[in-house]
Amino acid sequence: MRFGIPKYRLPREVLDAEIARIVALGVSIELNSRVDDVLAAKRDGHFDAVFLAVGAHIAKRAYLPAGSAGRMLDAVEVLRSMEGEERPLLGRRVVVYGGGNTALDVARTAKRLGAEESVIVYRRTREKMPAHDAELEEALQEGVLVKWLSTIREAGESSITVEKMMLDEKGMAQPTGEFETLAADSVVLALGQDVDLSLLEGVPGLEIEGGVVKVDANMMTGHPGIFAGGDMVPGERTVTVGIGHGKLAARNIDAWLRVETWTHPPRPELASFDKLNTWYYSDAPKAQRPVLDMVRRQSTFEEVVGGFDPATAQFEARRCLSCGNCFECDNCYGVCPDNAVIKLGAGNRYAFNYDYCKGCGLCVSECPCGAIRTQPEEI
Repeated sequence: MRFGIPKYRLPREVLDAEIARIVALGVSIELNSRVDDVLAAKRDGHFDAVFLAVGAHIAKRAYLPAGSAGRMLDAVEVLRSMEGEERPLLGRRVVVYGGGNTALDVARTAKRLGAEESVIVYRRTREKMPAHDAELEEALQEGVLVKWLSTIREAGESSITVEKMMLDEKGMAQPTGEFETLAADSVVLALGQDVDLSLLEGVPGLEIEGGVVKVDANMMTGHPGIFAGGDMVPGERTVTVGIGHGKLAARNIDAWLRVETWTHPPRPELASFDKLNTWYYSDAPKAQRPVLDMVRRQSTFEEVVGGFDPATAQFEARRCLSCGNCFECDNCYGVCPDNAVIKLGAGNRYAFNYDYCKGCGLCVSECPCGAIRTQPEEI
């Protein structure tokens, strides 16, 4: 997160505070400690289980004829160097080759570093671009240009040659033989990332397919006691997914160490709109998160889309409909004509005395979030 996400998306003071919370729980973090052999590290450290989450930090390469080319960099290197004392020298005209969120991050970073032109070259159409649409909109607002249906054929000393593409009947991009020259002081390759799996060499039972590690439903690899998650296993490569993998793996590791199997608790039924009593909730206009003005967006690394102030955040949280999840509003307790609803105390919700309940359904109809349902009594 520190070396791959720009500051304008993730302020470092926020990240530092989150890490401090984890450390405060009693987690120890050993920095500058490379692991070359996971089995040796497991044995030497007397560990019973290992969770691997090394991420994808190796930039994918593409062959580009580049005779006397100027600066050719990879996106990972550019973003990582932004955390150093010396910022990367990209020049006034920067071309980024790729179409993912990383390509947008580099193009927007280049504008903030003073580039007059920051151009993304992408071989497909906007509809096929894997980057998030909101990220693309913000980049376009900041002056980033995109050459759709284009691919780089050659890189020179101060320019690149781009070939225009066209879609065939199957929607695939095909070359047209039509070329264009773009001025470029530097070319940044943002073509995806691979995982460094060298620390897993010689691990028996562990399977690697398509450059990622195969895991089972419990996040464990084919080698007992070695679990893995995040970018190095199949799945979407986002921070949200990585954090989810960590939580899921923690539960499964805890169970495995106890010689048990963890099973996910039953999920509540989905509460459709017709099950919600929205009139219980007050109407309010949608709060807009503050957005940095364009001048500062293009010249500083301040957060582009800010968070709510405490009062607004609390107000928005109170508007949660709690769809399908009881939040102990006491409606069922208050409307029951037969005193069949029993309060179990804060956080424990309610019990129903079926000797008193006659099945009138008032609690169901008056539950604001659809957390109660009736079903026929088994005979």
